[in-house]
Amino acid sequence: MSGHSKWATIKHKKAATDAKRGRVFTRVIKEITLAARGGGDPETNPRLRTAIAAAKGASMPADNIKRAILRGTGQLEGSTLEEVAFEGYGPGGVAVLVEVVTDNRNRTVSELRHVFSKHGGNLGENGCVSWMFHKKSLIVVPKEKAGEDQLMELALNAGADDLKDEGDNWSVLSAPDAHEAVLAALQQAGIAPSLHEVSMIPNTHVKLEGNPAKAMLRMAEALEDHDDVQNVYANFDIEEKEMEAVG
Repeated sequence: MSGHSKWATIKHKKAATDAKRGRVFTRVIKEITLAARGGGDPETNPRLRTAIAAAKGASMPADNIKRAILRGTGQLEGSTLEEVAFEGYGPGGVAVLVEVVTDNRNRTVSELRHVFSKHGGNLGENGCVSWMFHKKSLIVVPKEKAGEDQLMELALNAGADDLKDEGDNWSVLSAPDAHEAVLAALQQAGIAPSLHEVSMIPNTHVKLEGNPAKAMLRMAEALEDHDDVQNVYANFDIEEKEMEAVG
């Protein structure tokens, strides 16, 4: 089972808690605002269309979505947001890629460096680990929702590249531009994914156990909890029992 898919499952389980703290709304609003810089019409802006779908999935009010779009297109005033990717290493040499949206890069760098250091990692230079990841559509489907043959036929016919066995789940991988088509095909067949996103998938994985595994999971969660962080990707591989114990 890939480290990313495991962490994606943890993120899904954390969604209810994040929603209570307003974290889901904060992240989605930032994504809509940034996406709208490429145009306020979701019909001609795939990134905005995906962000709006995520907002609706989180039950965000239509007025919030509209205001975020208007801030992105410049029709409403708002703080200046910047997209930045930070790279570094976690315990055991795990590659970590952190996508951030911030209005103060210097503050964010300092805070993330502290998180890495506190948990036995270190923030690195641009390009130090990004080459270990590639952008893919990731759709996670619980096995009780669909059988392998049915899912493979639907996904491949819709443009997916691969179907992987991830223990209790199937992971459907596709090119980013096939994300919407594959997701729509599954939903039309009555298959509800537990998670779907355009993600950064690691090419290789680092096996962790014991204290390094615990430290890595705690670092990943601390990064996820940072207000400026949009996404965390890492190439760890940790046994399910250890993940459940820490989670």
